[in-house]
Amino acid sequence: MKNLKWIYLIILSIVWGSSFILIKKALIGLTAMQVGSFRIIFAAIFLILVGFKSISRLTGKQWKWIIISGFLGSFFPVYLFAYAETEIDSAIASILNATTPLLTLIFGVLFFRAVFTQNKILGVIIGLLGTAGLILSGASINPDQNYLYSLLVVIAAGCYAMNVNILKTRMSDISPLGIAAGNFTVLLIPALALLYFTGFFSLPEYTQEIELSILFVAILGVIGTGVAMIIFNKLVQITDPVFTTSVTYTIPVVALGWGVLDGEIFSFWQLVSAFVILVGVFIVNKSRNLISRHSKQAT
Repeated sequence: MKNLKWIYLIILSIVWGSSFILIKKALIGLTAMQVGSFRIIFAAIFLILVGFKSISRLTGKQWKWIIISGFLGSFFPVYLFAYAETEIDSAIASILNATTPLLTLIFGVLFFRAVFTQNKILGVIIGLLGTAGLILSGASINPDQNYLYSLLVVIAAGCYAMNVNILKTRMSDISPLGIAAGNFTVLLIPALALLYFTGFFSLPEYTQEIELSILFVAILGVIGTGVAMIIFNKLVQITDPVFTTSVTYTIPVVALGWGVLDGEIFSFWQLVSAFVILVGVFIVNKSRNLISRHSKQAT
């Protein structure tokens, strides 16, 4: 399990780190509402097909948390990120997403009776300092960006933070595939309705630009949302909420790489800040190992 959680973390970092550039490319031919809706629709189709049996095993009591988790962990964030990237760079959006562990820490203590060690708090703070460095250096390089839209990413991060605590405390008895498939079964109809109201189905023609954008969002929906949510839910079950949300520290490293390849400016101080973020992840995980070691010695 110790090695497996790191494998999951690396996979999620690559997949979700690539999601921001896919959103950016999808927005070339589609509106933010259409990108969000298509992302949910493609993910839902994939997850319903592969998780049909898991859905059928869900009980009435479990569906309550499935619905809450679906809207908090997927529905609202998907649209919030799409709208945010209409004004800010994909790399900056990924950086702001790194506020998730801090919000997870706060919500866990306030609402879920979670107990966090000083080392975990230190790791989160160091990670956030690295994130702040990335934001400040990015703002100095891109002064024309509308940073009010960054609040949408912070709100999405808050949704993720609430969801990961709910997954850990209320849904540990549900399989990762069952959670993901159940989530998107609930979200399919609202997403289709929103796509309809954007007027997409009444467009006079579908240009090559639109078709290419749909291809990008299809990859985003199936891999970046469908497959990734299964892995994420499994990671939640085998480790703690703070380590799980540490993936938001490593995501910016991947996203910044894609941003550079796409012509977004990347400075030396952003590289330094990215390293600081990884130090925070290490401290968060190291504190858990020390606790486990002391517990074994006590017994």
